[in-house]
Amino acid sequence: MIKINDIKKNVFDNIVIEIGELEIIKREKIVIVGETGSGKTTFLKLLGGLDYLDEGSIFFNKEKLKGSNETLIPGHPSIAYLSQYFELFNNYFVNEILSYKNEYSTEESVELFKICKIDHLLKRKSNELSGGEKQRVALARQLLLKPDLLLLDEPFSNLDNIHKRLLKEVIENIYEKLELTIVLVTHDVKDALSWPDRIFVFKQGKIVQSGTPFQIYHEPINEYCAGLLGDYDTLNHIENMAMNIVALENYDQHKKLFVRPEYFKINSSNNPAVFGVIERILFYGNYNLLFVNINGQQLKVQSFDTSLEIGEKIMLCLNKETPWFI
Repeated sequence: MIKINDIKKNVFDNIVIEIGELEIIKREKIVIVGETGSGKTTFLKLLGGLDYLDEGSIFFNKEKLKGSNETLIPGHPSIAYLSQYFELFNNYFVNEILSYKNEYSTEESVELFKICKIDHLLKRKSNELSGGEKQRVALARQLLLKPDLLLLDEPFSNLDNIHKRLLKEVIENIYEKLELTIVLVTHDVKDALSWPDRIFVFKQGKIVQSGTPFQIYHEPINEYCAGLLGDYDTLNHIENMAMNIVALENYDQHKKLFVRPEYFKINSSNNPAVFGVIERILFYGNYNLLFVNINGQQLKVQSFDTSLEIGEKIMLCLNKETPWFI
């Protein structure tokens, strides 16, 4: 569906996007993550034809996508883009807002409004809606053009957990019933891991790693990629400590052992193992995050045992068969 060939985007002589060869296939679900200012939103706008390239080309359904400098009205009729700064006309009824450029029949429109969970809002005015309701209306308005590609820029950023879960359900239903390709930008770890087929990790306008959620989470290429998707530690003093946890044949002396909090098993009879002292405990509802001191180095360890206390001595072993080094 999308093919990218050596694109560059400059702002004030600074390269903000630089990507070589990249393809996104039809009905793929893509999530883009990266630090603030890494180029995520700019890339999304380039995909939507809402900005322009300085070099290279983007092909959408085998046709070269025109940038905002090549057309009077930026954008592509088959690409829907929902910005995190979406707006609705004030003091208009929802059904009036949705009547503009509607490519669906009345019956199809009713079904779409049910999918977006706004069918009960049609007789209300836009200024009477909550933030989450406005966002679902704005999303439905984009979908009325019958796009093939849906671009979502931080759709969950301003929502409480209730409306966030609701919007996630809506997006999944849209994907299943409308058979769209979706590219979504987010900062939320749970959004990034639980939903997509692939994740693109952005840094300084480049994709530094791409792969399945499992690959990015468990096999990051560096600490930047590791930190974007959750807590982790690296064992620097492998010769003093990690040899008690990792078999000698798996040791890479040029890299650091990468561990996530859930990689450890507590008070197990398995060998090899090390002893540590709990220095701090953070409560996260369904688990605790322990900060354990082992030979002077503090590690984060996930625990479902609520009886553990600060100052308690515990035994740890690595509960992951294949160690990963970065």
